[in-house]
Amino acid sequence: MTNDIQQQTTINIQEKANLIWAIADKLVGIYKPHEYGNVILPMCVIKRFDDTLAPTKQAVLETNAKLDKDGIVVKKGFLQSAAKQQFYNTSPFTFQTLLNDPENIKANFESYLNHFSENVIDIIERMDFDRELQKMADNNVLYLVVKEFCTPKAYLGADKVTSVDMGYIFEELVRKFSESYDEQAGAHFTARDIIYLMADLLVGDNEQQLEDEGITASIYDMAMGTSQMLSCLTERFLKIDPEAEITSYGQELNNQTFAIAKADTLIKGGNAENMRQGDTLGDDQFPGYKFDYIISNPPFGIEWKTSKAAVQEEHLLGDAGRFGPGLPSIGDGQMLFLLNGVAKLKDEGRMAIIQNGSSLFKGDAGSGESEIRGYLLENDWLEAIVQLPNDLFYNTGIATYIWIVTKNKSENRQGKVQLIDASQCYDKRRKSLGNKRVEMTDRCRELIMQAYWDFTDWSYQSDDGTLKVESKVLDNEYFKYSKLTVERPLVDENTGEPILKKGKVQPDSKKRDTEIVPWTEDIDEYMQKNVLPYAPDAWIDEKKTKIGYEIPFTREFYKYVAPRKSEDIFAHLKELEQQESELMTKILG
Repeated sequence: MTNDIQQQTTINIQEKANLIWAIADKLVGIYKPHEYGNVILPMCVIKRFDDTLAPTKQAVLETNAKLDKDGIVVKKGFLQSAAKQQFYNTSPFTFQTLLNDPENIKANFESYLNHFSENVIDIIERMDFDRELQKMADNNVLYLVVKEFCTPKAYLGADKVTSVDMGYIFEELVRKFSESYDEQAGAHFTARDIIYLMADLLVGDNEQQLEDEGITASIYDMAMGTSQMLSCLTERFLKIDPEAEITSYGQELNNQTFAIAKADTLIKGGNAENMRQGDTLGDDQFPGYKFDYIISNPPFGIEWKTSKAAVQEEHLLGDAGRFGPGLPSIGDGQMLFLLNGVAKLKDEGRMAIIQNGSSLFKGDAGSGESEIRGYLLENDWLEAIVQLPNDLFYNTGIATYIWIVTKNKSENRQGKVQLIDASQCYDKRRKSLGNKRVEMTDRCRELIMQAYWDFTDWSYQSDDGTLKVESKVLDNEYFKYSKLTVERPLVDENTGEPILKKGKVQPDSKKRDTEIVPWTEDIDEYMQKNVLPYAPDAWIDEKKTKIGYEIPFTREFYKYVAPRKSEDIFAHLKELEQQESELMTKILG
């Protein structure tokens, strides 16, 4: 998809989403602004089902009547065939005909909903729509809301509104809902410019091979929100191979966004049973599954207390569980999602997962975070990390990174990790969306992918010099270090001699220190150079030595900028003083 088409589609979809959201005007006084989404989102889902089923509605009713006449009880397969979908509705009502009987619209609407197939009823129940239906009826606005959803602006049939476009509409509605609730919209979905880059990185160096051999793949998102990451990755594979066979799997905690994801899957003709609800960390819905590709933006900076018991129990299983390598601090579970992905990756699989900066460095040697980094590096599964621009997400302006993990690195990448700084590779948006002030257009992604494909130490710029990307390739061992405990002798105050116990010099805990030594550096040489010249009596307590792993991304790309000379600062201040004087003269005459 070219950027021009993507931008035009986004504009059209925003207009449609705005028109649909305007229906909330009918709810003023009955609902608070942060509650509008509780009505608008379920109504959109139900209306999309209604519009999509409209062309086969009569055929379904006739088939159902014939099945009843013939005494056939198990109707599911026949009705799905008549509907030409994996879902159906056997009620004589439609949104339009519900308007014919205003006095009984609540009872008729309930009957209409209850005649959907079980898979749709499950979706509606998860959105807790019964409560909203009752509330609208009690306040005499149900008829008005249904009427608004029958106008052309609210048409959502799959024949006119593609799955991709519907994804955009849901994203925009969820964003509006989240903003009015002062909630983090990014907890539910990720902007597509980021997803398209993740999809490109998942394809990696293999596009020609995928095109030649064809694509049959399973894809998984462990925190899928409205499932748009899975949709975008599928779209990317279909661009390579129009006959690609992609099977999507996803898990989501939030009931409402899960219901949207399941509805979207149903309408696309996918297997909605592969979309599952629950806490990924504490209630894994895909035990034993392995996937070809994993794409995910799990929550970061979120406590995992509610999952603690289940996670710790699985940690004790070691290699038989997902969390054997280590547990991060209770305040942030993002690295647990990382481990979940690694555990579910096939031997030739690839994962693109978003993390914030703390996953690079948080945790001392021997900590859970350090051990998780070590697990990836020692197994040679970490292929690349890409730093994204700030202000790229709807809900945060902080630094974020895409980690590319694979258990089957190409030969030239083995034993190495590529770091790509794309923090200066963005185009500014004309209008901010929440915290999203910049975006990654096609030219941004092309420059980043060029750096990825070259796999070398190099700096890249766009032709006009506005976009910058830098790449560095480092050995796995570069990120490994020893943390040494350096002791000094405890000295007798009277004699000045070291105190011995069983013939051994006793350490002075007050003089104890630690040293961080890169793994590639000889420890004895390090001590001779950096410690013993200043403390000749020092020694290393080898029992306390710990191995640590850290990815100093910022340090690797730091550029020293010399401070301005004092005379330049003084001259600038004098210039400002002169300008202020001239301005005051004009003001005061």
